[in-house]
Amino acid sequence: MKPDKCETFPHHKWFGLALQAMVILSDKPCAYPSACIASCIQSEASLVRRVLAKLVKEGLVETREGRDGGYQLGMPAERITLADVYCALRVGEPLCNAMADTTGSNGFGTGMKAVFENITEELEASALAVLKRTTIADLAERVGQTGQPG
Repeated sequence: MKPDKCETFPHHKWFGLALQAMVILSDKPCAYPSACIASCIQSEASLVRRVLAKLVKEGLVETREGRDGGYQLGMPAERITLADVYCALRVGEPLCNAMADTTGSNGFGTGMKAVFENITEELEASALAVLKRTTIADLAERVGQTGQPG
């Protein structure tokens, strides 16, 4: 999954929730119910399910049905970058397009729009470069085992 551009997602908290959930999932190779994940990250189980559904769609997370069902990583945590998660949550237009939407249609506005578009492309590329350098395994290592479900 290597899109040219990542876009914003419906709720800006989703990225943080997704990363926390994936760190929890990286702890053990078993499936975690959404209620367990939600409890650990102090969120609503229904919101966690909505966020994880996006990650399931992109193959970053898998679901398992049945009594021992729940969510688990779709691949090793060492192979999932923060950029993968960020891009999996994309929908709609990039947030920075709002800057370009403020410009007028006269010569000045057209010039400013072009400048804003260049700036936002650089911002996006820089953000993705940073996110590509860190994996879910890196996050798990940084946070340690504090707060991990038993």
